[in-house]
Amino acid sequence: MSIAPLSPEVIRRGLDAAIAQAEKSWSEGGIPIGSSLLDASGNVVAAGHNMRVQSGDPTAHAEVSCIRNAGRRRDWRHLTLVSTLSPCPMCSGTAILFKVPRVVIGEHRTFMGAETWMRANGIELTVVDDARCIALMERLQREKPDLWAEDIGE
Repeated sequence: MSIAPLSPEVIRRGLDAAIAQAEKSWSEGGIPIGSSLLDASGNVVAAGHNMRVQSGDPTAHAEVSCIRNAGRRRDWRHLTLVSTLSPCPMCSGTAILFKVPRVVIGEHRTFMGAETWMRANGIELTVVDDARCIALMERLQREKPDLWAEDIGE
């Protein structure tokens, strides 16, 4: 299935929503990773942030929280998942499971997720290399390295 390309404005809208979620998580004492879900028109239909610290749930990554917040849907194949950080294998698997055709990644310098696996499953990836996303993760890794290691299972 072919999907229409995203305009820079739509990418920015989705990434701004995801960054707002990452900043919310950080302000709550959590891990600063956020995600948003865009519909075929580029509107944000759901957002979420990493809730592992706040909820005690080790599966409460930003992308999973965002998809949970989207609720029951039948239009997954027309949505775009946006994340401030390259999705880990669990979050990538969630996108693969629901056949989300496109994932926009804020950055993958500080952590490279399962991008090869997503591409192998037909997901179109766009890496933005956003300075705000990089700064959020570098701050986490500098100020709370043990929390970061816990989040990625080290």
